[in-house]
Amino acid sequence: MIKVCLADNHPVTHFGVKSYFKDHDDISIVANVGNFTMVKDILQTKDIDILILDLELEGLASIFEVKSILKTFPKTKIIIFSNLSEQMYAPNAIKAGVSGYIHKTEKLETLGISIIKVHEGKIIINETVRKNMALIAKQSKSERLYRKLSNREIEVLRYLSDGKKNNEISKILNLNEKTISTYKLRLLTKLNVTNLVDLVNKAKTLEII
Repeated sequence: MIKVCLADNHPVTHFGVKSYFKDHDDISIVANVGNFTMVKDILQTKDIDILILDLELEGLASIFEVKSILKTFPKTKIIIFSNLSEQMYAPNAIKAGVSGYIHKTEKLETLGISIIKVHEGKIIINETVRKNMALIAKQSKSERLYRKLSNREIEVLRYLSDGKKNNEISKILNLNEKTISTYKLRLLTKLNVTNLVDLVNKAKTLEII
């Protein structure tokens, strides 16, 4: 039996996933948590094969924290289950070491199949994302520029789009405010815009956020 922990902010997600897998032959939801601190507590006390994780989980400020979880608990594999854009977030998540990225618009049947495949050692991402990752190296510099954003730049962009100020972002990510300003400048340069409004609008157009 594959032991699964679901980490998500939304009770309706917990109810739906737990109900769907209640009588599953191969998968057992052994833990449900609603914030990132609880994730670490559960992994320290239970043997979890697969962690299903929402990137917007309360307390999860950075993809680097996901990387840290994988390093601390190497026997646990992670599947991202999120509403965030696969096109932008899946490649970076895979690079961080997660084993799968499933968008929440997918059927729970797809999630179940993915859990089994990841448990078998496979990497699961959308076929379109897989093809796009393969094509990136063949694209011109201008075409792939926005795809070359670092994990940190994506995180800063996400918080900027939520209306947060540099000092607020610096506290969330535990970084110097000048560092956040540097990331903001890089984002403006990479996305070829001159102000925050255009930066956020272009990021939405490109489905980065």
